[in-house]
Amino acid sequence: MTHHRPAAARPTGEASTAVPADPATVGKNLDAASAFVTHEIGRTDGKASLLLAFNGAVLAGLATVADKDLPTLTKVTGALAVLALGTAAVLLLLVVRPRIRAQDSGSFSQWARLDEDEIRSRMTEDTRATRVRVLSTLAVRKFLLLRRAVDCTLTALALLALAASGLAQ
Repeated sequence: MTHHRPAAARPTGEASTAVPADPATVGKNLDAASAFVTHEIGRTDGKASLLLAFNGAVLAGLATVADKDLPTLTKVTGALAVLALGTAAVLLLLVVRPRIRAQDSGSFSQWARLDEDEIRSRMTEDTRATRVRVLSTLAVRKFLLLRRAVDCTLTALALLALAASGLAQ
């Protein structure tokens, strides 16, 4: 499936030949950018959940051999793999951990601290650009954590392959 970025979601530096847009176009682009970033956040949460399950299964499998009499090098390499998987699990938990900051303008966490009149007042403002910024910041943070978790998982798998090759000798 191909993901198309709305015009408003283009990274800085990409050339744009567009003429200044009318307010309706800007509003449409803000809505599209908000939907795009929200979708990307959902993707990170889904990936993190799958990787958490995978890492948990690998850790459970390793627990079954923890009490076996294995060569020292295999034990050390296996312990390093467990450490890498544990680090990946922590990073993945940080991906799915809710982020609630009251200072995020236009967010539900800010609305929760307002009374009804303040909420009505805020609804007269167009906060879509702020929402896109806040959601984009969150998406980037989640993707960076997810990338680090994948790197740790790959490191663990390499260490486990090394430990298994030591057993085969």
